[in-house]
Amino acid sequence: MIPTVKKPRLAFFSFTCCEGCQLMVLNCEDEFPDLVKLVDIVNFREAMSEKSDDYDVAFVEGSISRREEIKKLKEIRKRASTVIALGACSSTGGLNCLRNRFPVEEAKRIVYGKDAAVRKIKDTIRARPIDSIIEVDHYIHGCPITKEEFLSTLKALLLGKAPEVPNHPVCVDCKMAGNICVFERGATCMGPVTRAGCNAICITYGSICWGCRGTVDNPNMDAHEETLRRYGLTADSVTRSLDLYGGCTVRKKTGRGD
Repeated sequence: MIPTVKKPRLAFFSFTCCEGCQLMVLNCEDEFPDLVKLVDIVNFREAMSEKSDDYDVAFVEGSISRREEIKKLKEIRKRASTVIALGACSSTGGLNCLRNRFPVEEAKRIVYGKDAAVRKIKDTIRARPIDSIIEVDHYIHGCPITKEEFLSTLKALLLGKAPEVPNHPVCVDCKMAGNICVFERGATCMGPVTRAGCNAICITYGSICWGCRGTVDNPNMDAHEETLRRYGLTADSVTRSLDLYGGCTVRKKTGRGD
């Protein structure tokens, strides 16, 4: 009798986010017939109504911005043998950390206007990445992630390997794509210090790198500042104009809820 091999059980969760990274997972429709032969998806709100608290791998999208979310996230960590931060919001805090620049009451006034006074939002805390609350095993960076990186991460896990996370700057991808340097076009760019793996898609399609994948582990800031000086720019001016994804400064793994 051939022994039955238990398929890994996958669950997807979202906190404060747009759920765009989970939509990228759903873009793997051509690959799903093969995936379901290898894994069981037991929790995925965007794709199915059934739910189960019995799972092995948890993909978590979104930053933490409410005390209630801290409790839920810790419960996920207890149940899962592997937790993967899915996308920029969960990996670095993402765009949500822009809110941290303002007092909560001021943010409520800006968002809700005249209705701010009647909105009872008491649970709000400073936005932060999930690894400021729990241990994270692996990261899939980007805003949104790429389906190719999701599939390669899942393949590595199924093979019992640690997923490979690119640790070279976007400039490498940009040169391989044959792009003209953004600085030569008179614009600014975070590519020299941002983690690659996106194939420089934003620059390829005429935009700039905003740093959504976070910085490489040891960014060469001296070389980056030298590049900025060459084009008459300063690090402070670029940071102010492009500080969209690096706004979270919460110390990791403190578990603070304020």
